[in-house]
Amino acid sequence: MKIGVLALQGDFYLHIKRLQELGVTAVEVRKPEELQDCQGLILPGGESTTLVKLMKNIGLFDAIKDFAKKYPLFGTCAGCILVSKEVTNQQVESLNLINIVTERNAYGRQIDSFVDLVKVELMERQFEIEGVFIRAPKIIKAEDSVRVLGVHGDEIVLVEEGNVLAATFHPELSEEKIIHEYFLEKVKASI
Repeated sequence: MKIGVLALQGDFYLHIKRLQELGVTAVEVRKPEELQDCQGLILPGGESTTLVKLMKNIGLFDAIKDFAKKYPLFGTCAGCILVSKEVTNQQVESLNLINIVTERNAYGRQIDSFVDLVKVELMERQFEIEGVFIRAPKIIKAEDSVRVLGVHGDEIVLVEEGNVLAATFHPELSEEKIIHEYFLEKVKASI
């Protein structure tokens, strides 16, 4: 199994490190042809408008939309914005892969970033894990077709629909590996 990680900006290398810790081959994806041998793709944090511009300039925007028709995707922070159906507070063209509406930088500026416990239900077990929120988005609406997997207080922070998983926080920045393990299970099930 080979997982691609969009490597245009952001902390993509931490996702690669986590996947390698889990014994999975991980590759940096910067061009459409680098998706060819991948069975899953992670869209990391970064700056969503910049990511969209870069993806469009090199042909990855449409390539990722096509990739998602067959293989699982996992968007974290800015990646969550990218996979959303709609972004409310900024003009960001999203990939429209999951029926959620997000709000960019919803908790405030960089100084308002925080770490707190997130309640997660995965693989029929409940966990409290560390959630790292850095200029994080909020999921302000999730359609009935979207399964809520994690919350922080009253806020939805982890969701899935079909083969798309999205988190408003950075699971690659905590010690807990369960979310990446869950994504890998989705990939295995799709092969």
